[in-house]
Amino acid sequence: MPASARPLPPALIPNSAARRGPVSPAPPMACDAHLHIYDPAHPAAGPTPENAGVEQYRRLQALLGLSRAVIVQPRPYGTDNTVTLRAIAQLGPARTRGIAVVDSDIGDAALQALHEGGIRGIRFSFHAPNTKAGGFEAVERLARRIAPLGWHVQLHWTADQIARQRDLLERLPVAMVFDHLGRLPPADGMAHPAFGIVRALLESGRAWLKLSGAYLNTRHGVRGGYHDTDAVARAWIESAPGQLVWGSDWPHVTEPVDKPDDTELFDLLSRWCGTQALQRQILVDNPARLYGFAAD
Repeated sequence: MPASARPLPPALIPNSAARRGPVSPAPPMACDAHLHIYDPAHPAAGPTPENAGVEQYRRLQALLGLSRAVIVQPRPYGTDNTVTLRAIAQLGPARTRGIAVVDSDIGDAALQALHEGGIRGIRFSFHAPNTKAGGFEAVERLARRIAPLGWHVQLHWTADQIARQRDLLERLPVAMVFDHLGRLPPADGMAHPAFGIVRALLESGRAWLKLSGAYLNTRHGVRGGYHDTDAVARAWIESAPGQLVWGSDWPHVTEPVDKPDDTELFDLLSRWCGTQALQRQILVDNPARLYGFAAD
């Protein structure tokens, strides 16, 4: 049995069903561009998962061979980015970035402080109702505020929302990053109008997309090997390989009972890419450009 496939002790990785290392090892400086960190001691507006802190995530990093990380502000903390900023510092600011959620009237000094703490974008998660992130009317206004910092907006929207907000997206003055394969409905896939909108933005170089959250975009699920995500993922790769990044979405808060296997999710990228060169581009080169990682 190859070393990468050796079984691991049960529960070695909290909030994950992973029990082995990846089939295709991660290249040096590989980046997990989407994860969340929680601190049970920090006040939150809603329930938070257990064993989802920095030390637990380090174990997943080591298992998958990842070096860089992008921490996305969790919903229960609203616009209090303390936990995210602390996690950036703990994981190492040279190899870690963050995506914040901010108040619509945030001041310039507060934005600068977030930048110095490693924040490189703000998130609007409207896939489910989220009063903490403002509304669509706040997106362009805040985008203009963060433009001088070189940040981007990260968008977790439904495909229908993307289609309805086409005009807004086309006039944004900053780059945009679409979460979780664009959230195209599995029944529609590339036939949904959002696919063409996002593809055009990717091909123009104004947008990026995360090859993440396969378990959010499947009808077949883990037992089906997520094979119904292959066509969409490969379509994104064929359209704009230089505008894609990969993320684990650990600790998988949308799946409170049956946690995904993070190794399987990582191995999907190898299946979608087909070549190690393309896999390296998505894991190393693209996130370095998007998030401003220096040569290490």
